Parts: sequence; C-alpha cells; structure tokens
Amino acid sequence: MTLMNQQVRLISRPDGIPQRENFAIETAPVAAPGPGEFLVRNVYLGVEPAMRGWVSAVTNYSDPVPLGSVMRAFGAAQVIASRHPDFAVGDRLVGWFGWQSYALSRGDDVVHRIRGREHPLSVYLGVLGVSGMTAYFGLLDVARPKPGETVLVSTAAGGVGSAVGQIARIAGCRTIGIAGGPAKTAICRDAFRFDAAIDYKSPAFEKELAAACASGIDIYYDNTAGRISDAALAHLAVGARIVICGTASVASWDPWPSGPRVERRLLVKRASMHGFLVTDYVARYEEAIRRLSGWVSSGELRYREDILERIESAPDSIAGLYRGENLGRRVIRLCAEDEVRPLSGG
Repeated sequence: MTLMNQQVRLISRPDGIPQRENFAIETAPVAAPGPGEFLVRNVYLGVEPAMRGWVSAVTNYSDPVPLGSVMRAFGAAQVIASRHPDFAVGDRLVGWFGWQSYALSRGDDVVHRIRGREHPLSVYLGVLGVSGMTAYFGLLDVARPKPGETVLVSTAAGGVGSAVGQIARIAGCRTIGIAGGPAKTAICRDAFRFDAAIDYKSPAFEKELAAACASGIDIYYDNTAGRISDAALAHLAVGARIVICGTASVASWDPWPSGPRVERRLLVKRASMHGFLVTDYVARYEEAIRRLSGWVSSGELRYREDILERIESAPDSIAGLYRGENLGRRVIRLCAEDEVRPLSGG
C-alpha cells in the first residue's frame, strides 16, 4: 500500500501575520528512501512566532520559504525506514522536517537525536527543544545573570519566556513577567513561579511595571519590541543587559517603524543591548538539552503545552499565536507516538 503524505504548502505571501488563506493542504505519495536516505513520520509539528518572518518576502536571518513549498517547521519524529548508516528504524529525532506527515532526509536537517524516553516527544519541540535552548543561551550566555538581580521577561507565559523566568529563578534572580490578560499572568505566578506578573493589556500597565521594577531592571529579555519594551527601558538599572530575542509586536519592518530612541538610556545607565539567534549555538545544543532535562526531571523547570490536533489545524495556527490563544508552547499532534510503525522491509 502506498503511503500518502499530507503537506501544508505556502501559496501566497501574507501582509503581516500569516493567515489560513496563505496555505494549502495537499496530498502526495510518499517516496521510499534511496541510498543514504531515511524516512520519518512526524508525530508533532512546531508552531513558532518566527514563522511570520520565514514567510515574508523580505529576507531576514533566513531565506524566505519559497512559494509552493512545504512550510518550514521543526518536527518531532520517528524513523520508519532507513538506508542511511547513521539512522536506524525507531530513532526519535527533531529536525527541520516541515509541516507534513512524512519527510525524507539525508540527515543534514536533523537538529537533535533524542536519547532515552524519560520525557514525552512533544517536549523536544518546547522546553527541551528550540524554546528551551533559546531561553538557556539567551539568558545564561548573553545576559549572564547574577544572584539577586532583577530579570524582566516579556511574553512570559510563552514557551521561551516561561523558561527564561524559571532559569533566572534557578540562578537566584528575582523574576518579573509581562503577559497578556489575567489568565496568562496567573500562569506566570502560579505555574512558572515568577515573583510578579504584569498584564500589558491593563490600563495601569506602566504604573504597575514601575512599581514592580522600583529598584531597576538588571536584565530585560525582550520578546516583543514595541510599546512594552519602550516602557521597560525607562526602568533600567546601571549596567543593565537587554537581550533582543524577538520583535513580535511590530507588524512590519517595511517601512521601518519609528519610536523612542534608546541611545540616551543605554548611555546613562551604561547598559548593553544584544541580539542573538539560537542557531548560533548549534555546537552546544547537547549541553543545553542535558541541563534543561535535569531541571525538568527535578521539577525546577516546568512547562505547559497548547496542543492542536491534526494537520488541518496548521494553516491558522500562526495567526492563533498572535491572537494570544495559546496557553503554553503550541505544537500540532499528527498521531500518537505508539501508532508509529516501521515500513515493511524498512
């Protein structure tokens, strides 16, 4: 019996946030692996805020996803057939496998080989995957927290922000989260144990932020840019470090948006502002996953997942992130892991 592959393809460029109509789901036969190839079945697919930039016509840190191609995405998958000497049937992998049910690979798109079965497969797209590693390297390598410092995190209920706050707590810091709405600020306090959580949608946001940061912000982990960051930069401590991880609140960078100038605040507070990409740390991914896994096992690092079902939920899933629907790391479940079977003869 021929396997059929459901694939989500980009069919048009969005004007801003990608919408359902920018994608189409198509079905095609699955090719058997040739020499040096292996076939995976995706169990979970990632949904990233960064996908908005990936589908833009304007090149940023990666080339735009070509029109007509499978949407670029992380997948958590299992090998079901292999003619590759380094990958065996049953191996569990995370890689750039795209928004599709099955993917052929030669191994160059594999990000991580999962060892052991202590944690659910989905977690390797979140706190033990790109979200956790982004938090780990951005905070520990770029910001270099010290015990007793105050760390402010935007989008603190999300996959990256929640991990940043908890790693900062492990490092002995006071943590303040910014999130949208009472449900998300409650999650920050109750599930992720932030010392304070502030609702940026509240009319009293700036007043509440000033009160929470009365002693100054030593580290600001910025996932949003825009007005949230404008408010945060008014409360920097001397020697503050600002980590630029994302710019989710900015609808478009063409034309370049205007806003407050940051230079004077950086000068007066002798502060630094540093952008980074987690892909700069590929050589150290195993180190990060090992430490993050230990914190998850000990209960020091908690996570929440927002799991969508079936590939049909993919086209609207990015827009849903920007509507604020998710309460946790958003992933798409295509099947149960115990449903994955090797191909006959694979």
